[in-house]
Amino acid sequence: MKKILLAFLLACPVLAAAQDAAQPAAAPETNVQSVAERNKMLYSLGFLLGDNLKRQLILDNEDDYKALSQGMRDSLLNKKSQTDLDAYKPAIIQKYQDDAKTISAKREADQQEYMANFKKEKGVKTLDNGTMMKLTRAGKGKTPKADGSVKVHYTGTLIDGTKFDSSRDRNEAFETKLTDVIPCWTKALQQMKPGSRAKVVCPPDTAYGNRPVGQIPPNSVLVFDIEMLELVK
Repeated sequence: MKKILLAFLLACPVLAAAQDAAQPAAAPETNVQSVAERNKMLYSLGFLLGDNLKRQLILDNEDDYKALSQGMRDSLLNKKSQTDLDAYKPAIIQKYQDDAKTISAKREADQQEYMANFKKEKGVKTLDNGTMMKLTRAGKGKTPKADGSVKVHYTGTLIDGTKFDSSRDRNEAFETKLTDVIPCWTKALQQMKPGSRAKVVCPPDTAYGNRPVGQIPPNSVLVFDIEMLELVK
């Protein structure tokens, strides 16, 4: 069971990150089977693995990185382990659990600080469900109703600027009913007129709550740059 758990922790987020990263841009127009392109592909995989580990584990110094990378290298080269793997499995699982708590607590503190600072900015409006928004460009005309439809452009990031989605990158406006989006969008879009643009900060309970979605960890504060293009009749 512990072996399965560890494999799940390591593999699934990497695949999700690779899929999310691949969506906005087209694949390179090159032969991936060439040595150079294969090396770039494998390097990219290694980078994603490292990024995933960095998000899940606390590594404090150069010795930590060396020991971890040596273990991965020996495994990939089918070398014999330098340690009794079974003996260290309980400690590995415990480290994942302990680090997850520490990382989660820090994320929560950082998110609370981000929201508190944003709330102090001039022009920020807090809506009745806790969503915060700041108009960066005024629009003209009517605002949509709660059950209306709109066409928008948007970019979504975590508070550290990590982009998880963007209609602009796809060069394709997003059309939706206000009833079909996360609660912070439903509320914020009702405050926007065609031509307007806003920064919208969504507390977790107005976004995806404790559900991980792609690159979005559970209980994440989301930040959107939304541009209202038009109301759809």
